[in-house]
Amino acid sequence: MGRRGGGRKDSGASGSLVVDKPAGMTSHDVVDRVRKALGTRKVGHAGTLDPDATGVLVLGVGKGTKLLQFVTGADKTYHGELVLGVETSTLDAAGEVTATYEMSVSAEQVADAALTFLGDIEQIPPMVSAVKVDGKRLHELAREGIEIERQPRPVAIRSIATEATDDPLVYRLDVSCSSGTYIRTLAADIGTRLGGGAHLRALRRTAVGGFDIAQSCPLDELDLQPVGHLLRDMPTLQVDDEVASQVANGRSLGESPGSGQLAIADSEGEIIAVYEARDGELRAVKVLNAE
Repeated sequence: MGRRGGGRKDSGASGSLVVDKPAGMTSHDVVDRVRKALGTRKVGHAGTLDPDATGVLVLGVGKGTKLLQFVTGADKTYHGELVLGVETSTLDAAGEVTATYEMSVSAEQVADAALTFLGDIEQIPPMVSAVKVDGKRLHELAREGIEIERQPRPVAIRSIATEATDDPLVYRLDVSCSSGTYIRTLAADIGTRLGGGAHLRALRRTAVGGFDIAQSCPLDELDLQPVGHLLRDMPTLQVDDEVASQVANGRSLGESPGSGQLAIADSEGEIIAVYEARDGELRAVKVLNAE
C-alpha cells in the first residue's frame, strides 16, 4: 500500500458503515472523520445529506467504495416537519425568510394536499442543491447570488403522510421516495398547493434501501461491517474456487435464466463481484479485485 499525506501508511481498512449523521456536518465532513478514525483515504458515501439533516448515511471503506453505486439509487425514507406560512431562500429552516402567509388549514386539507404528490412527479431542483449545471454546482452559484433556470426532474413518491402537532402551522411529514427526491422542494410545493407557502425543518433520513436508523452507529462508535453488507438487498450466488477465478477475470458465467443483478461470493462467503443478466448471459458489472 502506498504512502499517504503526512507520510502515514494507509491502514488498508475495508468494509461498510451505516452512520447516523449528526446535524451541523456535511456528508463530506463525515467522510473526513471516518478517514481519520480508520486511517485510510478510501472512504466514500452513497448519497448526500444536507448539513442540517440527520440520519442514515451509508459509507464504503476500501473495497466497499466500489459497491456504493449499488446503494446510491436505493429508495429513501425521511421524517421531517412541514412548517406552513413561511417560505425561505433555501426551502428549509437554514435560509432567510422570503415570504410569509396567513394560513388556516385543517389536518385533512394538509393530508389531501400532500397526497396529490403521491406517485411519479417532477421536481425542480432547489438552487441550494448539488446538481451540476455547466460544470458548476447549483449551491455554488447560489452562494454567488446567482439563480438560473432549472429543468424539472422525474422522481417518485412511494408514500407520504402528514400528522398534526400542537402548533396548527407545523405538521409531521413522513415520506418514502426514489433516490434524487428533494424533501425541501416537496414541503414547499405542499405549501403552495395549500394556497400559501411552507418550508422544511428537522429533516431526518430514517432508511436507505434496507439500511435503517436502527442499524446505524454514531460517529464516535464506528461499527465497520464486511464489504458484502452493502449488497444485503441483492440476491447472492456462492461459487467454488474454479468459478471464482473466472469471476476475478470478469468472465461471463454463461446463460442467465432470469434478470437483474446478482452478488457473487467465493467459497468462503466473501463478496467478490456483482454480475447482471445481460443479453441472456451473466456478465460482470463490478469485480472487486480489479483496479
